[in-house]
Amino acid sequence: MKAPAYIQPLETAFKAHANPVSAIQMQKYMKDKFAFYGINSPLRKEIYKAHKNQYGLLPEAQTTDIVRWCWEAPEREYQYFAMEFLGKKQEKVYQKMIALYEYMITCKSWWDTVDYIAANLVGSYFKQYPESIESLTERWLNSGNIWLQRTCLLFQLKYKSETNTKLLESCINKLLHANEFFIRKAIGWALREYSKTDAEYVVRFVKTHVLSGLSEKEALKWLRNNGVLN
Repeated sequence: MKAPAYIQPLETAFKAHANPVSAIQMQKYMKDKFAFYGINSPLRKEIYKAHKNQYGLLPEAQTTDIVRWCWEAPEREYQYFAMEFLGKKQEKVYQKMIALYEYMITCKSWWDTVDYIAANLVGSYFKQYPESIESLTERWLNSGNIWLQRTCLLFQLKYKSETNTKLLESCINKLLHANEFFIRKAIGWALREYSKTDAEYVVRFVKTHVLSGLSEKEALKWLRNNGVLN
């Protein structure tokens, strides 16, 4: 499928900087789930900067089509580009954008895209449209899709003192008995991040809930590493 006009210069740059050796290493790191051009993060950022300077951010009228093209492209770098360029436009997004975010979460799903989308795109979206939080998180938690469930746990990662602990606790409680690694890890990660804001809350939560070993270890890691907790 031919790339949209906006993407064609990026496609040229990606191909020019492809590194087959790095591509194999990246593919193995991602459990052979995706193909890569083999472009490391610093070089990708240079390519992004040049593209942004010459062509601007994602054109509003074509954003959905461009993102979907990137998501269907074989090379993982296109998915990184799409989500990161969406992340540059988070000051104000349309309410309907959540459908695109959900598509990105549930297609070609893996931690490398889902975690960015959760913390940066969905997290920003819910700050703009808090009235959507309850219905969407309830649907996602009940979806059976581990990546939507993981998003419910992680979208508040950057909220700090604005974290809705009641919601976080509700999400954790609904997923507490999940055997899935990515859910258990996310429970711990969400608590660990919030422990930097309210250590007492997290310690109390861990003491009053039966967490998996992985979740508890992750939840208390920052506190232990920084001497807050023995």
